Amino acid sequence: MANNFSLLLLRKPTGITSFESLRPVKRHVDKKVGHAGTLDKFAEGLMIVLTGRFTKLNPLLGDLDKRYVATVRFGEETDTLDPEGKVIATAALPSEETVAEVLKRSFTGSIMQSPPQYSAIHIDGKRAYRMAREGIEVHMPSRPVTIHSIRIVGWDGSDMILDVRCSKGTYIRSLARDIARASGSRAHLVALKRTEIGPFRFEDAVDPEDTKALLAHSEGSVDRLMMLDGIGRITVDRESSLRLTYGNLPDARGIILRECGAQDTHAAIFSEEGTLLAVTAIDSTGMPVSVMALPCVRSDG
Repeated sequence: MANNFSLLLLRKPTGITSFESLRPVKRHVDKKVGHAGTLDKFAEGLMIVLTGRFTKLNPLLGDLDKRYVATVRFGEETDTLDPEGKVIATAALPSEETVAEVLKRSFTGSIMQSPPQYSAIHIDGKRAYRMAREGIEVHMPSRPVTIHSIRIVGWDGSDMILDVRCSKGTYIRSLARDIARASGSRAHLVALKRTEIGPFRFEDAVDPEDTKALLAHSEGSVDRLMMLDGIGRITVDRESSLRLTYGNLPDARGIILRECGAQDTHAAIFSEEGTLLAVTAIDSTGMPVSVMALPCVRSDG
């Protein structure tokens, strides 16, 4: 095991579930693993994975915007809105000009979106996809999402490649469905790649099956943590460092340096030697008020 906390960027391949892609991490980094958003089995791309005591930091990652490259096949809509489903509707192919106008008119900014019926959303206490598999037709309530930008980067007459920047909670499968219907057609996704999550990029991620690269990558976890917006930096003296190993927050006398901006809501607390001790919520004055994670505590109870 590399350490007892990691923030990893993984390259999920197509053809396996997100859960399956975490197996090398559990085997080589830490058995305790969490993630900040899954990808469908047919999809590939960037996943943020947290291990050990960093699994408690998931709330810091939940609101990050995302970017995708999506291949939309017009003419056929499937029940799952992806290549693994069965065709339930067909329609004529739209022109590129028609789709471009629809994107400009209706799919930029805040929009209302109905999630796919084949999704993990809970409806009356049950997963929607389980109800769909049982043949139960489920009404999926619309909800607001934000499309920061969407542009056409490829088109061969039936398959269109879109570059999409969007808010959390956006279903690209639903986006493909709705764009096609607004264009007088039907469609489903045939490929999807997540290329960015917040400040993190696919190019900086590692193959989970490359053990050597995975272990080396885990050593950069603190640097990746500090890339997140809203996290300041606090350095404390030796006495406060010791107190933190018992879960006790530092007081003002123990803080040597505080680098927290007005917009920061959390802080990473370091020892004088530069070792990460804790991640805490902070108040408006930059004082720690509650602990989120304590990497400095070496044993789990």
